[in-house]
Amino acid sequence: MTALTLDALKTKAASGEIDTVLACAVDMQGRLTGKRFHVSNFLETGFEETHCCNYLLATDLEMATPDGYASTSWASGYGDYVMKPDLSTLCPVPWLEGTAMVLCDYLDHHDHAPVPHSPRQILKAQMDRAAAMGFTPMMATELEFFLFAKTYDEIRASDYRDLETLVKYNQDYSIQFTSREEHVMRPVRNALYAMGIPVENTKGEAEIGQEELNIRYGDALAACDQHTLAKHAIKEIAAQQGHAATFLPKWRSDKVGSAAHIHQSLFNDDGNVFHDADGAYSMSQTMRHYVAGLLKYAPDCMLLMAPYINSYKRFVPGTFAPTKTAWSIDNRTAGFRLVGENTKGVRIECRIPGSDMNPYLACAGQLAAGLAGIEEKLDLPDPVQGDLYSMTDIPDVPHTLARATQTFRNSDMLRKALGDDVVDHYTRAAEVEQEDFDRAVTDYELQRGFERA
Repeated sequence: MTALTLDALKTKAASGEIDTVLACAVDMQGRLTGKRFHVSNFLETGFEETHCCNYLLATDLEMATPDGYASTSWASGYGDYVMKPDLSTLCPVPWLEGTAMVLCDYLDHHDHAPVPHSPRQILKAQMDRAAAMGFTPMMATELEFFLFAKTYDEIRASDYRDLETLVKYNQDYSIQFTSREEHVMRPVRNALYAMGIPVENTKGEAEIGQEELNIRYGDALAACDQHTLAKHAIKEIAAQQGHAATFLPKWRSDKVGSAAHIHQSLFNDDGNVFHDADGAYSMSQTMRHYVAGLLKYAPDCMLLMAPYINSYKRFVPGTFAPTKTAWSIDNRTAGFRLVGENTKGVRIECRIPGSDMNPYLACAGQLAAGLAGIEEKLDLPDPVQGDLYSMTDIPDVPHTLARATQTFRNSDMLRKALGDDVVDHYTRAAEVEQEDFDRAVTDYELQRGFERA
């Protein structure tokens, strides 16, 4: 993804073209956190490391500091982490004047070891596991989201009522209606390209005011870095244009939700390990084991793909959101869709994650499950055809956060692959989300029971 070298940054700093560097790390929710450096200080010391509070990996969506995390707490005084810039990610930020950005890894303040529960490190650990087996994981994610006519401030002031999308029609593949969003989407495409992100296209999605952005596949870490930067860019550029973008999976009960599908395959020096010209649908035996692992362990990984209460509101039959864990061939009602069958580009698409996923965690879970399938030499059942929504003999995906949390907590596979500390950490994050919701009084409850209860 490198679009800017350190030497090039020095040149641009000397000319005054760049004066600010964003040193960013990824939090539990998949958001960018960090500091804005004056470029002179970044070039003197910041490019080596900087520091941050270790609560950045122990907060909820609102940056509250709930109890119950082993890694940090009020009792331990909330100490520091090191933020170590990954200079291979250094790039310009075209929508901000005179600004560059670099992604950082969290390190222990004392021994500079990677923080095991940081999202980027969780994914790196699974990539290392794949590398030890002779594989390079290749992935691509799709970003679906809604664009709204008003600004974030205006929407918040209205208490999130009477939401109005920028386009008022289902604009799936429409050129006419997506032209009305080009003052947002054209700068997004061009900015990401200038950052070194291989943007393929944007398109209208299957609901009013819904958009999709697609990025070319790459190694798993690059795919997740690019997803994170793209999501950040969409929100900031939309705001600059007087609009709001949301990656909430389900913003209204009668509207289709937003997903973040994950395309995945394994490569080696000879190319796509999933491809076998003599195999059924050109699937290799390695691919069959991998997909069998995805199926077996889909419930275990659900929390990594759907981390919030709202995540589960998306799984409604007839909305292109999968409710079953089966695999099928080019069938969008299945949780896992075989794509590129009978070609060298054969791959598996996981359709379960919502647009609110942290891509590093979701992709790490996919790798953990698929590699377990290879290690266990799991047999892949036959593909399922037809409308999976109506099939009662196919296992459901977990439909609530509580159920997904329990399955995640008790997963022997994930405890072995990710480590007990990581599983316990993200179990606590899910418990915090559930506890917060359980205290809330919703509009549904007031409208239903205020007078009639």
